[in-house]
Amino acid sequence: MRVLLIGANGYLGRFVADRLLADPAVQLTALGRGDDADVRFDLASGSPGALTRFLDAVHPGVVVNCAGATRGGARELTRHNTVAVATVCEALRRSGCGARLVQIGCAAEYGPSQHGSSTAEDAVPRPGGPYGVSKLAATELVLGSGLDAVVLRVFSPTGPGTPAGSPLGRLAEAMRRAMQTGDGELKLGGLGAQRDFVDVRDVARAVHAASLSAAQGVINIGSGRAVRLRDAAAILARVAGYGGALHELDGPPGPLRPSIGHPREPLGHPRHEPLGHRSDSDHTAHSAPVAYPYPDGCGSWQQADVRTARDRLGWRPRINLEESLADIWMEAACRI
Repeated sequence: MRVLLIGANGYLGRFVADRLLADPAVQLTALGRGDDADVRFDLASGSPGALTRFLDAVHPGVVVNCAGATRGGARELTRHNTVAVATVCEALRRSGCGARLVQIGCAAEYGPSQHGSSTAEDAVPRPGGPYGVSKLAATELVLGSGLDAVVLRVFSPTGPGTPAGSPLGRLAEAMRRAMQTGDGELKLGGLGAQRDFVDVRDVARAVHAASLSAAQGVINIGSGRAVRLRDAAAILARVAGYGGALHELDGPPGPLRPSIGHPREPLGHPRHEPLGHRSDSDHTAHSAPVAYPYPDGCGSWQQADVRTARDRLGWRPRINLEESLADIWMEAACRI
């Protein structure tokens, strides 16, 4: 089976590539913007016609799209998350390859959920920000394309390679700096949110399973269990051997400037890291207050109903959060 993987150099794409390459029945071709891609192509600016010609030449049986942007303004997010998917869908419709499409969606498409509930695929999406809107628009394009296609709505991926701008990435970095400087007190904000964390290697397994299946529509990929960020912080402290005190700085919802990346406060200050805020890679974080403490637009609670993944893909998560956090810490500890 020939698989065309788009976005192989991204956080999820790297692990998906490793998983697919481990299958001797898969012939993998990577398409992306980087020099190390087998074929260089920018979905956000390339034409459907050019991609169609490539599909007809390579003739993949499956196209996996892991490409996209998680930060930026509405225009940039729309270009990379929505327009790019429109290009893929149109190229597949024009091509004679008949490839199946596996599109990576995200839990931000759902928006806030009722506390204590598990969100199933038939929930009405109400994204709370431009990222979720751009990803939901992409999902609707895929579902309305008439293609043999499935959208995997991934909840909060974590594990090795976790981006430094993510809540768990910032948590590990704050703890690393505290241990490096011998600070016996770590003050953290934004720990009240509860998220469904799923290891990136389990996500890659789900993509592989979806590539081989006939399942269509939307399928949630998560652990099926919401975890409070403050509990994740306690687990990470235990894994890291951090013996200092953890103090929580959560406050009532309302405007609050982020301290990470704010020009008036130095990066690397270990004593106050509001983990619910955007990282300094998001250019909007420097110029305007953000809503505390849920800038992802998902509210205080998200938990996936993963029964569809079990029933239609034969997939279950295997890696627990402690193992994921241990791998995150191993990478952070290398910088001490």
